[in-house]
Amino acid sequence: MPAKIITFGIQKGGSSKTTTSGIVSYLLSQDYRVLAVDMDSQGNLTELLTMRDVEDFRGMTVLEAMEEQDASGYICRITDTLHLMPAEDLLATFSRWLYNDYAGQEPALVLAQTLSTVRDNYDYIIIDTAPALGDQTINALAASDYVVAMFEASKFCYSALGRFLKTSDEVRKLVNPDLRLAGILRGLIDARRSDNKVLIEQVAEDYGDVCFDTVLTRNAAAGRVAIKGLYDNNEIKAAVAQYKPFVEELMKRVEG
Repeated sequence: MPAKIITFGIQKGGSSKTTTSGIVSYLLSQDYRVLAVDMDSQGNLTELLTMRDVEDFRGMTVLEAMEEQDASGYICRITDTLHLMPAEDLLATFSRWLYNDYAGQEPALVLAQTLSTVRDNYDYIIIDTAPALGDQTINALAASDYVVAMFEASKFCYSALGRFLKTSDEVRKLVNPDLRLAGILRGLIDARRSDNKVLIEQVAEDYGDVCFDTVLTRNAAAGRVAIKGLYDNNEIKAAVAQYKPFVEELMKRVEG
């Protein structure tokens, strides 16, 4: 069967999209074949998974893959079961290419077409997105079976959440009828702060069972993963502990 494609997104920066995408990719790769796709021109997922400068991948990234609409020549092997389509700064030119040079019919489906060339090689494809509701995020949603909306306990993220869900629904209506909301993942929570507790409860009240039961707290070990990578045994064990229940919930939703 072709891979299930899951996008992690929200247009608010600093919401742990990249850390979550990276750790989920890592955990899934313990049992499945996984392709992580970096659709953020900052290239943070690329740096997290490879521990290399993103400029090392110039000319061999998701941007060039989309220009060719063929992912097969642009995949970096991390482990036998975890692969990556990297990104670097020039991904920011994607919209210019899309509207000036792309000769296809539907600009929102370029990534979907690109991934179709390798989709049968994987069990899961995890897409990390930019903190914006632009063409990169639209293409990620249009390529996906499921979307996880990220929520960190801030007023700005609360304001962004509804607009992100509305955008996802518009993508479903217009170009990808198979897109489903896997759920809202509440993370970066500081239990000592009363405003965090209020926002978490408000999201639960607003969206009910759409929210995952797992709530991720601020975790120093997860923060250090960006520095030490996913392959420092002590750090990764501490960092992923609270992500495992979320991955179990996610699998139930996407497999059910």
